[in-house]
Amino acid sequence: MSDATPSGDEAAVRALYIALLHAWNERDAAGFAAQFLEDGSIIGYDGSIVDGQAEIARHIGDIFRQHETPIYVQRIKRVRFLTPDIAILRSYVGMPTVPTLVINPALNSIQSLVAQRLAGAWRVALFQNTPAQFHGRPDLVAAMTEKLQRTLDEKSQAGK
Repeated sequence: MSDATPSGDEAAVRALYIALLHAWNERDAAGFAAQFLEDGSIIGYDGSIVDGQAEIARHIGDIFRQHETPIYVQRIKRVRFLTPDIAILRSYVGMPTVPTLVINPALNSIQSLVAQRLAGAWRVALFQNTPAQFHGRPDLVAAMTEKLQRTLDEKSQAGK
């Protein structure tokens, strides 16, 4: 897709992804899981594979209970349609440390989301969160971190 205004379907897939990250940022495991198809799946940052909406809610709830999770700051890179009812979204994300609100490069990730439209509603079929460490290429880590920090700073300024 171009940089022009997204089509209605592209906008809906982007909104689905933003809703997923919003639920994470609010530490809302049920809201996170609600974005998935009943038989949806996640592949987590640590390689964990979780299948099914109910198991996703339980797994994410466990993460929230056991860890102080930072928020995600995202930059959507691409939405590509495989069919009119299946799309892939790719984004990169960072997580700021609190209270400094500086993106921690060690937590940068590439996220991939496969969305499927069923009965007119877009839902997540698969969500994968892969560490973006770019081994041996610190310039790529630095560039990604700089862009994410700029995104965070712009959102912080807009909220003031």
